[in-house]
Amino acid sequence: MPRRLLPLLVLLATPALAQPEDAAPKSLDGVGRITVSGGWRLTSNDTLFDSWYRPGKVGSAWLPPPERGEDPRGDGPVLTGTFAYAVTDLVELGIDLFVSGNNSLRLAEPVGDGTFERRKLTTLSYGALVGLRFQGVLDGIGPQGLVPFAGILTGPAVAASKREGSSMVENVTQAWMGSIGATLRLSAHWGLTAEYRLAFLRGPVETPDAEGHPGPFSFNGGGNWFTLGLTYAFSPEPSRSVGSF
Repeated sequence: MPRRLLPLLVLLATPALAQPEDAAPKSLDGVGRITVSGGWRLTSNDTLFDSWYRPGKVGSAWLPPPERGEDPRGDGPVLTGTFAYAVTDLVELGIDLFVSGNNSLRLAEPVGDGTFERRKLTTLSYGALVGLRFQGVLDGIGPQGLVPFAGILTGPAVAASKREGSSMVENVTQAWMGSIGATLRLSAHWGLTAEYRLAFLRGPVETPDAEGHPGPFSFNGGGNWFTLGLTYAFSPEPSRSVGSF
């Protein structure tokens, strides 16, 4: 398999490197880009566990504490898409689409006769954020230079969860993200983008006992997001002189 993977990567990179005469612009003013990335998020749900397993009765029995070694993390895959345009040489305005989910959490629930069962909690979040990124070009790094960036984004997001054997609950909330990363330009148009996002987003979790265990309960859909993706940059349109009109 490794022997087949290397020729495949070379074949995929060939279109990006096949235009040496087309140099990437030194100024980012007017440059647009599309970036599609995938990765993983590291998310703690300690707040959910602390509230869910607080001392008290659920139904006719005492809620058991978390099992030893039970993981409160809600880690999961992330898929993002960025559509951005550089309004100046240093400032980029963009829209980020994202979707992420997890199905590794387990929560104790009453199943009758004073007994409990730990059931799966599935979470999903997606949204569209608008934000600004500040960027620049570092020449001499890689084939066409390196473009580091940092920014902040916010916008509407849907956060939903489903307890095993129950229906899905969701809400629309405002998500916030801090972003830092860089694009290694392979050619005038293609590049590899690595990005870290610190996301703040919470969604509802339905209670199994509205009277004895009312909540409210919520899961963490944010956390630390790490993604790697492919970027296509659009060349800025050439400025027109007054004599061309």
